[in-house]
Amino acid sequence: MLMNAAPDFGPMNPFVEGLEETPIVEVALHGWDRQGLIPLWFGEGDLPTPAFITDAAADAMRRGETFYTDQRGIHDLRKEIASYMNRTFELEGDLAVDTDRVSLTTGGMSSLALAMQIILEPGDEVVVIGPIWPNIYSTVEINGGKSVHVSIRLEEDDWHLDMEELYAAVTDKTKAIFVNSPGNPTGWLMEREQQQQLLDFARERGIWVISDEVYHQLVFDRDVAPSMLQIAEPDDRLFVINSFSKSWMMTGWRLGWLTHPAALGPTVAKLVQITTSGVPQFLHRGAITAMREGDEVIKQLRERCLAGRDIVFDRLEAWPRISAARPKAAFYAFFAVDGMGDSIAACKEIIDKCNVGLAPGAAFGPAGEGYLRLCYASAPERLKAAMDALEGVLGGPKA
Repeated sequence: MLMNAAPDFGPMNPFVEGLEETPIVEVALHGWDRQGLIPLWFGEGDLPTPAFITDAAADAMRRGETFYTDQRGIHDLRKEIASYMNRTFELEGDLAVDTDRVSLTTGGMSSLALAMQIILEPGDEVVVIGPIWPNIYSTVEINGGKSVHVSIRLEEDDWHLDMEELYAAVTDKTKAIFVNSPGNPTGWLMEREQQQQLLDFARERGIWVISDEVYHQLVFDRDVAPSMLQIAEPDDRLFVINSFSKSWMMTGWRLGWLTHPAALGPTVAKLVQITTSGVPQFLHRGAITAMREGDEVIKQLRERCLAGRDIVFDRLEAWPRISAARPKAAFYAFFAVDGMGDSIAACKEIIDKCNVGLAPGAAFGPAGEGYLRLCYASAPERLKAAMDALEGVLGGPKA
């Protein structure tokens, strides 16, 4: 037997067996252990979770809150989430969210996976508005579906979605339309008019809308981003995905929530039971504290991101090779580089020459190649150092 021969495990799920490493991770592995590297490739800032949140979880653990819990989250937390949604989005009357429509999940990714598991059958199509976070495509396809791509486009100084193009992508096989607003990687916002058009269109055809609203608090030109919940009926075919990760700096906690029609609560509970079995009990207390006491944290993070955005874009907009739109939301710069053919290779070259880690546009779907993504949720001095280093590679004349 050859020691280096790959073992033969027999037939496996062909999609899972064929999964490749995402381009973001491929780039990160290229530069992971480099001394002094400035890592701006992932979607998180450089600050840890605030102490008052971690203390609440630690205190709960010391009190013995370490047992199994309700698969959809303890009632206190689901009630707090519903209250947060109602006050944040000013939901009243028939639009108000109650606890029956809320399920705690192991991160926003888990919410997305649950939604796809619930609705997709083999051969179903999901229309995905991109450029988009790459795990969306994998989640559709691992559940037997097919992703159909529709791209927003950079026009002058903003990103735009052609609704007619979106409608044209829908077929008799379409089960859902996926939209991420505010968007990763672009910071694009779907405004109320287009949200209403999308919901009306989906209702007419009996298809689902899956709305990823994880960045709803990280908006620079208003208090909060428009939510599909502000126009949807409780029993509409709508999933809304949210997370504690971004607004409260809790990425490593893996905590999110899914808002769904109340009738699907038992289905969600069954799927949680056979996947993650629920969120650890003591983490619930940290999440409750974040929602009750974290408004100032969100405000400070928004100010930090706004300052970071302007540091980055003041430089990008002065470089002839760069085309970009200063985003209204989220914490990413997604910019095109004139003459760049392979964004993965470009990111590796930037690591080698500049010691700065960026994410390749190729990771974000068919419309992403030719672009790079930089997360600006970092300290001003860190971002200034990164832009100084990048200028030598990206700041020159057009190719």
